[in-house]
Parts: sequence; structure tokens; C-alpha cells
Amino acid sequence: MAAPKTTPPPEPKPAPCPVCNGSGEVSRPVRVGRKHRVVGDQTGMCLNCFGSGEAPA
Repeated sequence: MAAPKTTPPPEPKPAPCPVCNGSGEVSRPVRVGRKHRVVGDQTGMCLNCFGSGEAPA
């Protein structure tokens, strides 16, 4: 009789990026004028994890 097949355990999920908290996006203030007043936020790709949301190895 053959041994029962076992499935390998699922791989653990990678830790989320500490900079973007796993979203892959970060907000930066938008500044305008000579006094560089802040008029809002602009979202962009997280440069720590390159938008993947996973902590770099």
C-alpha cells in the first residue's frame, strides 16, 4: 500500500513594508509658490518596496 500524499505547508506571507504599511503608495505634500506653502497631498509609488507592499529582503 502506498503512503498517503501530503501537501506542503503554505508559504508564510511576507511582512508588509514599514514605510507604506503594505499599500505600495506613499503621500507627499505638494508645495507651491515662493513660500512653498502646502496645498495638498499627492500619492506615489513607495520607493522602499517599489510598489509591491512587501518588506525588502
